[in-house]
Amino acid sequence: MPSSRRRRSSVVLAAALSAAALALTACTPGSAGDAPAERDPDAAVQTDIGAMGEKTLTVWDQEVRGGQNEQMTQLNEAFMAKYPNITIERNSQSFEDLATTLRLALSGDDAPDVVEANNGRNAMGNFVAAGQLLPLDPWAEEYGWADRYPQSVLQYSQYSEDGTTFGSGNLYGLPQVGEVVGVFYSKSKLKDLGLDVPADWAAFESALNTAKDAGQTPLLLGNIEKWPALHVFGPVQGSLVSTEEVQKLGFGNAGASWTTPENEAAAQKLIDWQSKGYFNDGVNGTDYDAAWQQLAAGDGVFLMGGSWLAADLQDAMGEDAGFFVPAAAAGEAPKTTGGTGLPFTITSESENPDLAAAYIDFITSDEAMAILADTGNLPVVDTQKYAPESGVLQDVYSEFGSVSADGALLPYLDYATPTMADTMGEALQGVLDGRTSPQEFTEALEADYAEFTDAG
Repeated sequence: MPSSRRRRSSVVLAAALSAAALALTACTPGSAGDAPAERDPDAAVQTDIGAMGEKTLTVWDQEVRGGQNEQMTQLNEAFMAKYPNITIERNSQSFEDLATTLRLALSGDDAPDVVEANNGRNAMGNFVAAGQLLPLDPWAEEYGWADRYPQSVLQYSQYSEDGTTFGSGNLYGLPQVGEVVGVFYSKSKLKDLGLDVPADWAAFESALNTAKDAGQTPLLLGNIEKWPALHVFGPVQGSLVSTEEVQKLGFGNAGASWTTPENEAAAQKLIDWQSKGYFNDGVNGTDYDAAWQQLAAGDGVFLMGGSWLAADLQDAMGEDAGFFVPAAAAGEAPKTTGGTGLPFTITSESENPDLAAAYIDFITSDEAMAILADTGNLPVVDTQKYAPESGVLQDVYSEFGSVSADGALLPYLDYATPTMADTMGEALQGVLDGRTSPQEFTEALEADYAEFTDAG
């Protein structure tokens, strides 16, 4: 649907081109020519893109939804306008399709130059261990990425060279966006129900019950892909389990356990919501996109999901869309699943790693952050600087700032082990359809987690 955020802004784009040109040309050129796959870490970084000759840069991303796709389109066009000797060949796929095709591409002879890779051990960790991604440290030093990004963000793309340690070591990717998982809602629905925006989990559950009694569908979820339920369970777990414990479990670090009363209570919460009829019918057979589209169509009250949905929901719902993150208890700072979007990485097979790094620098620059905000995305750097004056995006920016500054952004739970995404996705489907008890749920996750951590 059309909106001012979808329309191209020639003024913003021109400013981005001009500022990016100054940023890139201010760098000192290094050695010329294509870099080999096994890059000499002491080799000079080439930043003079115009001197590289005619080049084609292949980029694979999963920025397929409205605002996500628009920002990539604008930035790619801006890069090619600045450097007419460069052609970007973009392959944009859904999250699920990219996860499948990327594994095949990285193990073949025709890998792309730049790819978005899931931070987790089952993706980036495996790719690092297999030597399929280049460490970005030489370019990080040249472009000053450690000054641009806080360490709390960079750690989500850091691994040891063998891929065993997550959260420290070499830098393998750079994200564009921040992410926070919370609750989207219809303002008109809440008004009709006589409800205020819930401030904590007790108030949220009370609102779910009120909506159910009024004949509404309280909480929408599309979980046919299995991973969406992680974005319901994660925030619930964060309200019941200590931050330190969730971080150990989420990053796959030893010293924690899934088989605790608190984790069982989190799983029981989803069972209770299902038994009380708070979810829409057939959650495990409903498509992820279909669920948020139901909210936009007025067929539900609440939807738990990530900030990446904000642009599409604002386009579809206008001022009726809202977003909040409930605190564990009244007066406490909120804790919820979040972090960064998928980082952009350079494959080891790239024949143009200096060009690839310049491209990553361009799409994560200050000017790029302004375009991200203009297209309804959540810039990971200086987020509050770009907050709009109203609408659901203002809510998202505010909640991201509140959680990251005062509460806790908790890691995505499928980061933990190479197999945790499958283990947890299947286990949560079992919880939601009544096949799996809370104890069976936590035991399944503990087996996966313990096998990985015990192996060192």
